[in-house]
Amino acid sequence: MDIKKVMVIGAGQMGSGIAQVCAQAGYIVYLNDLKEEFVQKGLGVISKNLSRQVTKGRMTEEEKDKVLSNFIPSTNLQDSENVGIVIEAAVENMEVKSKIFKELDQYAPNHAILASNTSSLPITEIAAATKRPEKVIGMHFMNPVPVMKLVEIIRGLATSDEVYQAVEDMTKSLSKIPVEVNDFPGFVSNRVLMPMINEAIYTLYEGVATKEAIDEVMKLGMNHPMGPLTLADFIGLDTCLYIMETLHEGFGDDKYRPCPLLRKYVKAGWLGKKSGRGFYIYN
Repeated sequence: MDIKKVMVIGAGQMGSGIAQVCAQAGYIVYLNDLKEEFVQKGLGVISKNLSRQVTKGRMTEEEKDKVLSNFIPSTNLQDSENVGIVIEAAVENMEVKSKIFKELDQYAPNHAILASNTSSLPITEIAAATKRPEKVIGMHFMNPVPVMKLVEIIRGLATSDEVYQAVEDMTKSLSKIPVEVNDFPGFVSNRVLMPMINEAIYTLYEGVATKEAIDEVMKLGMNHPMGPLTLADFIGLDTCLYIMETLHEGFGDDKYRPCPLLRKYVKAGWLGKKSGRGFYIYN
């Protein structure tokens, strides 16, 4: 499978990051979102990131312009008829993703791979919305995408070896490191990370220590670059809650039960850095 053109669905933080690394690797990228203003905002973030690279001397102005010329703005999923792979990075919601994949199945050419950047939802279920489950796969990038090397590649029940190999090769062409993972709730990254964050929230909830103390213990004692409560704020507390609920429902095990304090913060609209307040306050 020779992939030259890519469609990235969702021009938010993850989608724009995925689009950026694809364009930097020389792919023609359709950056798609519901509205033109969302697409332009995503392109603005990418341009700002590339300008920073120019300032640091890691890229020339000409190279930056070349990367930006690889983008084609899109607000229509029908544009997927021109690409070899679609990488969906929409909101983490099964209903939304299934609707997108059902629509893509009508427009994308028969040979096109349909990939999801889901952080916890089952690829097999997403694939069931299409008539090509063998061509559906998970590509879970880490945040921030331009910096982080890992991509979890998740096979659905029907994903073919040929499709897996094509996605692994493409991942390497993005200067990323692919790791094969089977289709279980949370995969590896979030199955390990989220219960740790949830336990840190329980530790705060039960009054074992202050938020600062909990973060300091994990940074200094476990050599983590940032504490779990700070990390939760950066991920988004609504996202953390959604993933914990996915794990809880998927495994039916109460060890994945979301902490009541996490639920309370989300209901209060304290979603972390993006809302200005989570466990910490952001200006």
